[in-house]
Amino acid sequence: MKVARLLGCAVAGLLLASCGYTLVGTGNSLDPKIHTIQVPAFINKTTRVELEQRVTQAVADEFVSRGRLRLVTVPAQADTILRGSIDSFGIFPVAFNAQGRATQYQISITAKIELLDHRNEDKVLWKNDQYRFTENYQINTESTDAFDQETRAINEIAVRFAETLVTNLLEGF
Repeated sequence: MKVARLLGCAVAGLLLASCGYTLVGTGNSLDPKIHTIQVPAFINKTTRVELEQRVTQAVADEFVSRGRLRLVTVPAQADTILRGSIDSFGIFPVAFNAQGRATQYQISITAKIELLDHRNEDKVLWKNDQYRFTENYQINTESTDAFDQETRAINEIAVRFAETLVTNLLEGF
């Protein structure tokens, strides 16, 4: 009976140890032989000026900050290439104050993203034709400069978009 319990505990321990959970930021679903990535400018299919520049820069910065892949600018030096297009962008009021002024907006971005193995004839490693990112942001109703607030919010959203995308690509969530 003791042997059966001991065996049962050992099996349970092995199952728990191999359940696949890892801390965010420590997992990696990419081939360890991949060391470099190129992130060409995303294509902007929206009417929002400079959106592709902000998102592309945020994604490139996020790859650099993770330290897993080295960012290169020339395709010949790249093991992988991340291509993207921003297909839709929207800003929608979601909360209002007593005077009826919007106090919170939701920004929504839909993109087409593909990670290509450039060493292997641009084989698709990861692809999402409807990569959707949505986040709310508060505005200062006392400020009269709504355009600056929107630009600041877009910069922040681009960073969070990049964090989420790179996590999905590197950790396979």
